[in-house]
This record gives sequence, C-alpha cells and structure tokens, in this order.
Amino acid sequence: MTLSRAAAAAALVCSLAAAAGAQDAPRLTIDRLYDDPSLSGESPRSLKFSPDGTLVTFLKGKTDDSNVLDLWAYDAATGAERMLVDSRVLVPDEGELSEEEKARRERMRVSAEGIISYQWDESGAAVLVPLGGDVFYVTVGDDPEARRITETEAFETDPRISPSGRYVSFVRDQDVFAYDLQNGAEIELTTGGEGLISNGVAEFVMQEEYNRFTGYWWSKDDRYLAYTRIDESPVDVIERFDISADDVNVVPQRYPRAGRPNATTRLFVRDLESGSDVEIDLGDDTDVYIPRVQWLGDTHRLIVQRLNRDQTVLDVLAADLETGATAPLFTETAEAWINITGDAKAIDGGDRFLWLSERDGFRHIYLYAADGTLVRQVTSGDWVVKAFEGVDEAAGRVFFTANKDTVLETHLYAAAYESDGAEAERITAAGGSWGVTMPDGASGFIGSYSDPTQPRQVALYDAAGERVRWIEENAVDEDHPYFPYLARHKTPQFGTVDAEDGTALHYSILKPDHCTAESPCPALHLVYGGPHAQTVDRGFTGTTDQFYAQQGFVVFRIDNRGSYNRGHAFEAHLHKAMGQVEVRDQLVGLEHLKSLDYVDGGRVGVFGWSYGGYMTLMLLGQAPGDFAAGIAGAPVSDWSLYDTGYTERYMETPESNPDGYENGSVFPYLENIAQSKLMLIQGMADDNVTFDNSTRVMAKLQEANIPFEVMVYPGQRHGIRGTPRRKHLMTTMMSFWERALAPTPEP
Repeated sequence: MTLSRAAAAAALVCSLAAAAGAQDAPRLTIDRLYDDPSLSGESPRSLKFSPDGTLVTFLKGKTDDSNVLDLWAYDAATGAERMLVDSRVLVPDEGELSEEEKARRERMRVSAEGIISYQWDESGAAVLVPLGGDVFYVTVGDDPEARRITETEAFETDPRISPSGRYVSFVRDQDVFAYDLQNGAEIELTTGGEGLISNGVAEFVMQEEYNRFTGYWWSKDDRYLAYTRIDESPVDVIERFDISADDVNVVPQRYPRAGRPNATTRLFVRDLESGSDVEIDLGDDTDVYIPRVQWLGDTHRLIVQRLNRDQTVLDVLAADLETGATAPLFTETAEAWINITGDAKAIDGGDRFLWLSERDGFRHIYLYAADGTLVRQVTSGDWVVKAFEGVDEAAGRVFFTANKDTVLETHLYAAAYESDGAEAERITAAGGSWGVTMPDGASGFIGSYSDPTQPRQVALYDAAGERVRWIEENAVDEDHPYFPYLARHKTPQFGTVDAEDGTALHYSILKPDHCTAESPCPALHLVYGGPHAQTVDRGFTGTTDQFYAQQGFVVFRIDNRGSYNRGHAFEAHLHKAMGQVEVRDQLVGLEHLKSLDYVDGGRVGVFGWSYGGYMTLMLLGQAPGDFAAGIAGAPVSDWSLYDTGYTERYMETPESNPDGYENGSVFPYLENIAQSKLMLIQGMADDNVTFDNSTRVMAKLQEANIPFEVMVYPGQRHGIRGTPRRKHLMTTMMSFWERALAPTPEP
C-alpha cells in the first residue's frame, strides 16, 4: 500500500516552525479564505474512467474562478492532461437558470457554475455535457467536436445517453424526450406532463431526502424506458416569500409538511419497439415512497423498491413488463426506520446481485439469487459498509468503502462473495480518509485521500492499492496556495468521552499554541447533531477551522448518538425524540471542553447550520447560560414545519407522536436563551427550511423581550452562495464572536 505525502507535510510544518517560527508566518484572512486560488489546492471533481479505462475525466475550476468548472481528461498511461470542454467556449453566457434547475441544484448541494455534470457514452466515443439549459454531445479524440443536441427556450434537465448509445434523452416541460443520434429526430417518450403532473422527474422529497434526482431509467438495450408520473395535487401549497435584493415574489410552493399529504407516484414502462406503455403495479396503498428503480444488469428485469409511509417496511419488487404485475423478491423491516442504501449491485449479467442491508444492526453486504433467494451474508461485524465500489467477477471479489478499522477513517476494502466467513481486506493506506472510483472489472481505482495535515490528493492505483501515478498530488510545497500559512497549521487532537449510557463519543479539538492555563482562550463548539452526518474524522482539517484557531479560538466538535456511521442502534436513539439525546451528548462534550485548563469556560460559543442551527437553539434553551453565545443558521424550529420524508422517518407524524413534536420544538425552551447572546441567520428564499421557521422564533423572542441579532440574505436559499456573500457571512459571524466572546489573540 502506498502512503500519502502526509508525513512529509507534517515534517515540513515542524521544520518551518523551527527555522522561522510560526509567529512569523502570515495569518489567514477572511478574504483569503474565499479568494482564488483555493487554499486547499487543485481538487478535481466528478472523477470517472472512460469506458475503455484509458482516460480519467474530471471537472476542474478555472484558474481565475474556481467556481466555474470545465471538463478535463487525464491519460492513464502517460499522465498527459488536457481540457476536453471549455465551458465558456461552449456557452459564453449561461444566463439565468430555470426555477426547476435552481431547485434541483439546491437539492444536489451544487453551487458551482459551468459544467456541473457529464456522462460518458458507453462506447467511449463521446461525452454528454449539459450547459446553459441545453445539451451537447462532444466526441472524444484528436479533433473533438461539440454537437448541440438542443437549442430551445426551454431548460432541458437530467440529460442521459442511452446505454446502447443511440439516444440522448432529457426532460423538457415535464415530459421525457429522446434525440435519435442516427437520424437527428426528436421523439416524445412521455405525454401529459403539465400543471401538477410531471413525467420522468423526481419530486421534492425524493431529491431532498432520498438522493434520487431522476425519474426515468433506460434498459440496457434501449428497448424499454421506465418512468415515474408524479401528481402533486394532494400536496399542500405553502406560500413563501422569495425575497431578492430588488424583487419580492410570493411562491406557491408544493411543500409536504410532516403529517400532511405527499405527491402520488405511478410507474410506467414504455416499449420503444411497440410504442406501448404498461403501468407497473405498486400496490393498493398509494401513500408510499419509491426511492429506487433499476434494471438488473443486462436483463429486462425491473426492480422497484417500495417503502411504506412509516418507513419501516421496504419491499423489493420484481415487475412483469407484459402485465405490469409485481411480486416481492424479499422484504426489509425495522422497528425504528429503514435507511435506503441504494441500488442492488448486479453480477453474472443480472442472474445474481449484491445488496446492502442494516438487518443485523450494521450495514453489510448480502448475496442474492435473481429470484430473491438469499445465498449468504458476505460481510459482518460492528462496523459499517458505506457503498459498493466495484466487482471483480473473475475473482469473485466485491470492493466497497467502509470504516472497519476505525470510525474516523473511510477505506477501500475487498471481500470474497463466493465463500462463507470471508474476511474484509483493507486496500488503502491507514492514517486518513479515502474516496474511491472504480472502473468496470475493478482492475484499479481512482483514490482521493486526505488527512489532518494533507489536503485532498488524487491518484491512480492498481487493485492492490499501489499507486500507479498521481493525477493531482497537491503537495503543500512552495507553489501551493496554502504554503504561506502552513507553519501556523494546527493538527486536531482526537479522543472520546462517554455518554450517559457509556457509549463512546468521538470528538476533535483544535488548540492554538498560545492558549494555556495561564492564558485560557474562548472556544467555538461547532455542531450538526442530526442523522446521516459525521463531523469528526481524519480528513483534512479545513481552512475555516484553521482561521478560527488563528483568531484565538479553541475549535471543538463531537458526534453525538444519532449521528451516522456507527450502526443503526446508535442512530436510532433519535427515534420519536429529536432534540433530546443529541442535546445531552453535546453537553457531555461541552463539560469535557470546559474541563480543559486552556479553555475559558465562560467564553464558549456554539454554531451550527440547518440541523446544527436547530441544535444551537436547543442547546442554548436546554442549558441556560452554559454557552455564552450562539449562532443559529437556517434552523428548523418546529418539526411539523419540515418535510414528510425526513421528519416522519425519525419522528413519525405529529398526530401519532404529539409529545415528541412538542418536546422536539425549540419554543418550550426559547425564554431560557435570555442568558446567552444569539444571532439568527437565514437566506430569504430558503425552500428547504422555510423562512417561517426563523420568523416564528423572532416573534417568540420579541414577545418575551429577549434581545437577539439577525442577518438575512436576499435571494439566497438554504445555503449562502457566492464569494461576496460568503465573505460577508464570515465577517458578520466574526464580528458577533468578537463582541460576544472576546477572543484571545496570539501575543
């Protein structure tokens, strides 16, 4: 296994500090945090192998604007790198995004511009690039050529090259279309999309809560197209103000709040040979979720995952394409809730498949026959498989990312799926966390690595984990943007404290050198606290945390019960009781933080965004005076205001769990916030945590005559986007912390 440059980087820190002294190195500034080039160095995104494995393609920001992405190619044999598609040449001015695309990007947490996605043709002849609301088919070779597939006033979304390469499909005006690359004809594959009916799209809950961003699926041979038909008419209209700098719009958003009706979903299959459509039977209960649909390998077997509204029963169905009838292959059940783990991984052309399940308490791999017969459990133990990465069918090995060695690191592992009791073999080097992309056949992988002293670096590796060549070494040498600040870089300390039930909770602390028992410093307690997130790991310690430390703050994080990657029982502590156990665990962390002699316990602030903003309010309200101050960004204030898919998974409905919703609301505790300083921050066009979550808090605090500060961002949604606004956000927060906590600067 090949080690990273982490040891060299750490040694360089020490040698620089010894030679020149960290005090002589420049400090990070707010401007430098957000200006180009990025302090983290080059960071290729959306890495993919070409179908023949000869190229690695990726998106990379422009030198003068890292937020505008172009498509690049790296020759796996020679290491030569070239730009494939320049976004500004293809479309000099993208113009205004459609509202649908704005919402889609917000759900995908995409803030970049230019080329944000692309897809390889399976022959390797071309890549598909959506840009500026249109679709381009770009041939790959010595003389690449961009063929414009669409040029309309409409905004085409979710473009796809069909598996056989004959069609380019996309969604336009709520229907699915296909462009025949052989004859240039455009075909309308679905009809009836208008008003509240949409074909081939994923509705709000599927995008936001289940990470499904499409509503149509091609069979391997292009004969069939499965697609959803969404009817949003049952969903309540929540009128929200979309306030920008110079305009105010009342948006009648279809937003399914907890306990209220969802959109209904029907599933159809179009046979392109006959032109006929067959509706797939999803059962008599229409109040269900369809989180995944897939064609199993090379076959015409359509697999549908159907989740009940309570999210405790997941049926994996096989569909008959002639009649539309479905039959369960198997069923997953859980007392608390079921986490959707993704698609089945087809092997043997679809005759068998690998499946991820948490049925034994931890997410592990299971082998199934195509008819739903369980063959064996492949992996086991008190650790979590995160995702499938690849399969070597000739060797009978499955590759996957997991945290088997430590919850603080993500690694690539391999296990034999043909034998019982096979051990998982770690492929990647210890010390940090890895992201992995594998080609078909799992002959090697693209590995993305970082650790507390090494920003993300990317290389090609063989299947045994030996590095073949760098794609982006990202060594923090004299040419690296972070080099001038390296001597001041602080490495976090990791440890655990015990929750009230004895469960070990992982924390990290970033300690400035000048914080001592004689001169204790204030601390920032950074929190998220909700499910499906982990904040403490051995990845690169972000430059924002380093900035806080250089301003004179100890920086502290802890992952409470309810957070991710510790097994289902660890997460299920939140069941029907959000805002309780996670608050107590964060307070255990606070107690440890205040016990450190270099921390001034009277000057601790708490900050979080979204669920973290909710946790900030709950911590200030449930532990009056324990924190001197808090900043709550885009906080949920009452779970009855949030969406069905997320909220009911953990809390059930307001009708079935009224006490849980009452105790999980911030309002019973708000008057206690008078003992701390508070700032509320939110975008004024937030369509996820709607703005009334914050305005209700404002009104309650005003009624109680409790002072607080507010910063709102016109036109911004759940995240605050754009360099000028991000600078303003950090400037605003630092001004608040300086007033509230009086940071202790370096001498």
